[in-house]
Amino acid sequence: MKNSLLYVWCTLHLLLNTGTAVSSDSLREQPFREQPVETVKRIADKLIRETPFAYRLILPKAKPLFNDLMFVDFGRTFGTGKRAVAYAYTQLTFHRDTLFPVYIEHNDGCKVWCNGRPVYEKGGKRNIDITRGERNMEMSSMFVLPLKKGDNDILIKSELQGDEWCVFLQPPGEKGAVLKVAREYPAIGLRNVKYVDAKVADLTPWLVTGPFAPGIDTVREPETEFRFGRMYQGLERPVTWTVPRIEVLGDVIGAVEWGATYQWNYHNGGVAWAMQLLGELTEEEKYTQWGNNFCDYQMEGIPFVDYQVNELRAYHSANSPVTGSTLLDFTLAPSLPLVYRLRKESNFKNRDIYEKYIGGMMEYAMHGQIRTEGMRNYTRNTPEEFTVWTDDMFMGIPFLMQAAQYTASEELRKAFYDDAAQQVLDFGKHVWNDDAQLYMHAGYTSRPEVKLPHWSRANGWAIWAMSDVLMALPRSHPGYKNVLRQYRRFVNSLVRYQDQEGFWHNVIDCVDSPAEVSGTAIFTMAMARGIRYGWLERKKFMPVVMKGWHAIASEIEDDGTVHKICVGTMCSEDIDHYMNRPFYDNDTHGSFAVIFAGIEMQQIFDKF
Repeated sequence: MKNSLLYVWCTLHLLLNTGTAVSSDSLREQPFREQPVETVKRIADKLIRETPFAYRLILPKAKPLFNDLMFVDFGRTFGTGKRAVAYAYTQLTFHRDTLFPVYIEHNDGCKVWCNGRPVYEKGGKRNIDITRGERNMEMSSMFVLPLKKGDNDILIKSELQGDEWCVFLQPPGEKGAVLKVAREYPAIGLRNVKYVDAKVADLTPWLVTGPFAPGIDTVREPETEFRFGRMYQGLERPVTWTVPRIEVLGDVIGAVEWGATYQWNYHNGGVAWAMQLLGELTEEEKYTQWGNNFCDYQMEGIPFVDYQVNELRAYHSANSPVTGSTLLDFTLAPSLPLVYRLRKESNFKNRDIYEKYIGGMMEYAMHGQIRTEGMRNYTRNTPEEFTVWTDDMFMGIPFLMQAAQYTASEELRKAFYDDAAQQVLDFGKHVWNDDAQLYMHAGYTSRPEVKLPHWSRANGWAIWAMSDVLMALPRSHPGYKNVLRQYRRFVNSLVRYQDQEGFWHNVIDCVDSPAEVSGTAIFTMAMARGIRYGWLERKKFMPVVMKGWHAIASEIEDDGTVHKICVGTMCSEDIDHYMNRPFYDNDTHGSFAVIFAGIEMQQIFDKF
């Protein structure tokens, strides 16, 4: 490893003697004082200091708005041993008269009233049938609430005939769409209910009473009179209004606006992967251990997560996407550090759990994730059916490459390599904008004429995937040259958009868009790989990656804080949506890309 003085000399030499114009303001003192690996170690050390890898027990607070899935679990409150009926009550408050659609799922018979008026009824014996979608829960029935301005009484009557007893309600969603006018949602809960203490309202939006003798059509007192301090004749003894059973949940620690550093998602999985590689490069076990701790925490926690999701009905509880998700963000991409560890370590605690999980992900990669009709690339059903997201080049393709190197089956290895190479090319048919020579954030297969903006990080995901394919794909593979051709084409386009400071902007081809770190880090990393592997001409591209690295390093503080990271986003046709996205410090969407960039830059200095 070269020493710091050599790094300073190389930096100055490359920037001042390669024909690249550099202003004095663009070279800040910070980047020159250390090698790239030392810079990103500060980020890694901050992660080590601040990540607990633990759950804390919480009482979930009542949500103020009916803007997400809600449920009343009568079974956990009243038991399921005998046939019975029970009631639930809440209020919805809105600022005007409106018709508000609601999706509903329930077992057996169910009735719903709004302000005393029946709005939904379904009888008979039935099982709960909820399908987990990409962004919401798919339910089998729907009704409309005629809400008046102000407070509206909602009463639910639910019947138990079988083994489960729960009612789910969900408002309409946009399936990931970004609307120019935000949908309005009513307030929900007991805050405006006379004689209900605020502490009760903070705890739950529901009151319940029961159980009563069976019969969904038998009129009982809660349907005719709602009054506290009154006892009703229940199934076996008198009952009154109370709150449903409140469950203590396990939650992550230290979450901020964009989340916590160790939740199950692609960017935190990316951090763990980066830490594993940083440990290899530096031979410092603490970085490898952080990455492995992330993996162990997730794998050992699956039974707990499964309990919260499937027993407690907490579908959006901490790390819930680790089980049953249908989105690449929560399946293949966060699995990268798991499969990487399986490749690198032959014997370790929990290896059998890793193998089982990755076996499921390999099956999902080949047969589970939806793909575009007539082509092979991954796609989504949000915001509309068969939307191709450039993000999914990273969310899926690097896993295919890791799985190919992990599997012992030559047949499966070939299948993964073939799939990865072909997907790189097929994605381009949907999201590559030939005029701009850039990738759009997404493309609609049913409306190919719609052109979405060229969001920086989405373009980063594209070039990351291409570089991962080129690093591992045999050069004799029939798809290698085509992937390399597209990589070089893209790189030569990206160079045009780098600013004098070394940054790329959040919307790449819009100079009024703010400079952004995560995209800059990914582009720098992918071009540094190109130099290291010989895909790019060193003399031409070294000044580009050096400027990029200096820009990145200038946004890293001594304590490891990273600035100028755009928060994650849904896709949109509106460029202003991207122009106005908030930036956060330490958002792992950016910090893991920065660590990867520093690793690649260090390897350039070590090699040349």
